[in-house]
Amino acid sequence: MQQRTLGRTGREVSVIGLGTWQLGADWGEVSEADALAVLDAAVASGVTFFDTADVYGDGRSEQIIGTYLSAHPDAPLTVATKMGRREAQDPANFTLAKFREWTDRSRANLGVDTLDLVQLHCPPTPVFSNDAVYDALDTLVADGAIAAYGVSVETCDEALAAIARPGTATVQIILNAFRLKPIDRVLPAAREAGVGIIARVPLASGLLTGTYRADTTFAPDDHRTYNRHGEAFDVGETFSGVDFEEGVAAAREFAALVPEGLTPAQAALAWVAQQDGVSSVIPGARSVEQARANAVAGSAAPLGDAFLSGVRDIYDRRLRAAIHPRW
Repeated sequence: MQQRTLGRTGREVSVIGLGTWQLGADWGEVSEADALAVLDAAVASGVTFFDTADVYGDGRSEQIIGTYLSAHPDAPLTVATKMGRREAQDPANFTLAKFREWTDRSRANLGVDTLDLVQLHCPPTPVFSNDAVYDALDTLVADGAIAAYGVSVETCDEALAAIARPGTATVQIILNAFRLKPIDRVLPAAREAGVGIIARVPLASGLLTGTYRADTTFAPDDHRTYNRHGEAFDVGETFSGVDFEEGVAAAREFAALVPEGLTPAQAALAWVAQQDGVSSVIPGARSVEQARANAVAGSAAPLGDAFLSGVRDIYDRRLRAAIHPRW
């Protein structure tokens, strides 16, 4: 597994990490025993970076990771969490007092004194240009509550605003073969500034696995059912904002590009990991087998020009007009 520096945190993390939204909620039920088994399989496969949030299962994801950390105190792990979606999405709520409240809860859930990395969790756009917000985050670092901070964003413009701030260690953004816009400006700006890029939704909520059909259905408590049109949160978080039927058709074309020896999912993850400027890719996994298979992408050979050109062609023909202007 390749290791890369996670931006201004200075920490070395695996190029394939583990996103843990699915271990908390919104992807169907996962038992605690199964969740701990996924964490263990990921670490055994070379993963050293977990990403979570205080709202994943109302803290359940953090608590499960905390249980794992307690049982494996010597595991060389970096854990990133997020804050800011426990309150109404009003920029006035992004204050030092609220930050202390939220980070204290995450520290208790994870069982740590200092959080490795805390990211603002896709806050309202005005938050990214508010000096007081960054002053408050700097205070948390000075106090020792957090070691570093970053942001999770919906749009490229939000990412660029955060990258311009000297204390921003990382930016988490949706990047996958169906969401190419960050390659244009965000990745170059992050490289120039020394800011780490954490790539989320790398499989477009599973579309890029190539296993879905137009008539595939999901559980009622799965966001791929209840947020398909942005009913609960930004629709870009579900299938990367791609229309489901169009995405299934595009995924068939993507699968035809995949070189021998890789699954479509592994090729999709390797494509993200091989973008210049990406620090870590954070696919989710609901089973031990998925965790192990995802990790393979961290040592995949370069995908080659034909594959890269094919990805661009699919995006330009099928997806660009609907996706590129929005995010």
